[in-house]
Amino acid sequence: MATTPTGSGAARTPLPAPASLSSPQDPPPPAGTSASASPGPFALLNDEPVVESGADLLGAGRAARRLAGLLVASRDSTPFTLAVDAGWGMGKSSLMRLVDAELAHAPEVHTVWYNAWTSTGADALEGLIKSVLMRFDRRVLRRGLQRISERRALLRAVRAVLTVAAGPLGVAGLVDELWRGLSVNSQARNEMRGAIGELVQEWSQTADFRPRRLLVVFIDDLDRCSEETVLAVCEAVKVYLDVPGLEFVIGCDRSALAPNGLLRDLSPAASAFMEKIFQTSYRIPVPDQQGVREYIDRCARAVGIDQLLDERLTTLLAERSARNPRRIKRLVNGFVLEATLNPMWEDFPPEAVVRTLLLQYFYPDFYRMVAGAPGVGDVIAEFRTYQQVRRLLRAPESVPEAELPRVNRFLREHDLPEWDLRTARGETLGRLERQLPSGFPEMVSDQEFTSLIEGLVALPRSEELLRRLREGASLPAPVQPEPAPYVQARPPQGQLYGTMPPAWTAAPRADDQVLRGVHILWVDDHPRNNETLVNAFRAAGAVVRIAEDSEAADAALAVETPTMIVSDIDRGTNPREGLEHIERLRREGRYDGPVVFYAGRVTPERIALTQQLGAHLTSSGPEIEWLVLRAAEGELPPRA
Repeated sequence: MATTPTGSGAARTPLPAPASLSSPQDPPPPAGTSASASPGPFALLNDEPVVESGADLLGAGRAARRLAGLLVASRDSTPFTLAVDAGWGMGKSSLMRLVDAELAHAPEVHTVWYNAWTSTGADALEGLIKSVLMRFDRRVLRRGLQRISERRALLRAVRAVLTVAAGPLGVAGLVDELWRGLSVNSQARNEMRGAIGELVQEWSQTADFRPRRLLVVFIDDLDRCSEETVLAVCEAVKVYLDVPGLEFVIGCDRSALAPNGLLRDLSPAASAFMEKIFQTSYRIPVPDQQGVREYIDRCARAVGIDQLLDERLTTLLAERSARNPRRIKRLVNGFVLEATLNPMWEDFPPEAVVRTLLLQYFYPDFYRMVAGAPGVGDVIAEFRTYQQVRRLLRAPESVPEAELPRVNRFLREHDLPEWDLRTARGETLGRLERQLPSGFPEMVSDQEFTSLIEGLVALPRSEELLRRLREGASLPAPVQPEPAPYVQARPPQGQLYGTMPPAWTAAPRADDQVLRGVHILWVDDHPRNNETLVNAFRAAGAVVRIAEDSEAADAALAVETPTMIVSDIDRGTNPREGLEHIERLRREGRYDGPVVFYAGRVTPERIALTQQLGAHLTSSGPEIEWLVLRAAEGELPPRA
C-alpha cells in the first residue's frame, strides 16, 4: 500500500471531477505501472460478484475448484443440497459464480441459476421448477407431456390439448404445458416428483451412459426472501426436485434460516423439515488480514484514492469493516462520492475526506461530539489532552514540575480538585475518567484511532475543517451494513467505542402516524438543537411540548402527564440541572413515567446517575427515535 506521510503536502490537490460513474470489478493495475503521485481521476466500484478467477482477490478460486470437483465426483450420490453459508457481503455469490465457471469444463455437467429474491411466495415454487425444466431437451419435454396425458385419467379434451401442444411448441411453451399438467390438481401435485424424476432420468442418460449428465442448480439470495418464499423454494427442492441427477447449491446465511432467525414462527415439524434441506454446508471463512489489505489496495487503486490511505488507515478500514468485501466497497465508493459531490471538500486536501469519513463510519458517537453536539466543546482537543495527562499519571516516575499546571488545569475543567502528592495518581485518573466521555480509556489504546485523529489534526487547514464540523457541516449518513431481513429492529448501541453501527431499522415516520396519541415533554434550554427530531415526531402524530427550563416543565406537568419526558442534563449555569429536576419530580411523586436524557456527552458518571433515576441516557438521535417508538407501543418501562 502506498503511503502518504502524515502532514506532508503530497497528494493534496483538489479532487477532480470523476471520469466515469462506473468501473470494472476490481480491475488490476496495468503491468509495469505505478500509482500516480496525485489522486484521480476518480471512479466507482460496482457490486457485481466475481465471475472469473483472474478477478478473485480473496482466495475464493481455490475453494471454488475444490467444491466443483466434489460436485462432479458426487454425481452418483445425487440428489443432495450444499449450502454456501456466509453473512451479508462475504462473497457467497462470487464463490458460487466461480464454482459455475469451473463446472463449465467438466464433461456432461450443466448448470442453471435461480435468484430466489426475484420471486415472491408461491411463485417461487413454480419459478424454480420451471427453471430446472428449461434445461432439458425439447425431445425429453415432449415425451414427458405425452406420459402425463396417457397416465392420468383426465378429461378427453384436456388430453387432446396436451397431445397437440407437444408438437409445434418450443422449450418455453413445452415447459408451460408441463407445469399446467403437473399442477392441475392435488393428485397431479402428488405425482409431480415422480414425473420430474423420469424427465431427469431420461435427460441424464447420454449415449453410452458414462458419465451420466448432471444438472447443478444454483439458488442465490435465499436469506433475503420472505418466510413464504423461503418455504416455497425449500418445498420445491426437497419435495418435487429431490431426484437423482440434480444437485443444489444454495447461497444463504444459515443463521437466517434458523428457527430464531427469519423463520422464527415455524412449528417444530417445520423446523425439522428445514434442517433436512441441507445435507452439508461450506462456511466461507473470513478473509485473512493480508488478503483483505491487498483487496483494499486494489479497490483504492481502481477508484483513485490509493495515495490517500496509509498503513494504519488500511488496517482500520480492514478491521473495522469486519473484513467484509461488500462493506469495504461501499465505504470506498462513499469516499469518492463525498469527495466529488460535496462542495465543502473543495477547500481541503483529499486526505481530509478519507479521515473524516472513516471517523464518521467507525467511531460514530465520537464523530457526533466532534460535529457540533451541544455542550461538548472541542472533543478532539479534550481527547488529545487526556492522552497527555493519562501518560503523566500512569508513568512510574513522578509528574514533572513543569507539567503540573497542565494536569491541574485539565482536572479543574472537569470539576475535580487539583492533584498533589498526597493523592494516588491512579485514584485521580479514575475520577477523571468518570467525567470524560465513555470509551476514552479504550480509544486511547486504539492505535488506529489515535493515528486517525493525529493525521486529521496535522492536515493543512485542519482548524478550519474542525470548526466547520462543529458548526454542523453537511455530511452524509454513515454507511451501515445492510441489515439482515430477519433481524428485529433494535436500538444502536449508544456506546462511544465500537465498530460499525449495528444493523437497525429506523423508526417509521409520518406516513402512518405511528406516534398518534403520544405526548412528549421535551426540556432543553437550547430547543433549536432538537428541531429535526421534534419535527419528525410531530409529523408522525406525536404531540411535543417544549420547555426551556425546569419551571416551564413543572407548569406543563401540572396541566398534563406526558407519555415520556426527554431532557437535557447541562442547563444554564448548572451542569446537572436536568438530573436534579427529574430527581425532584421522582421524589415528590409528580412524575414516574419514562425519562430519556438526550445529551452530547455520555460519561460513566452520567450513566450511573441516570440509572439511579431509572432513566435512559443516549447521545444518538436514532436511539431517541427507537425509544419514543417503544413508548408509543407501551413497551418502554417507566424505569430503565
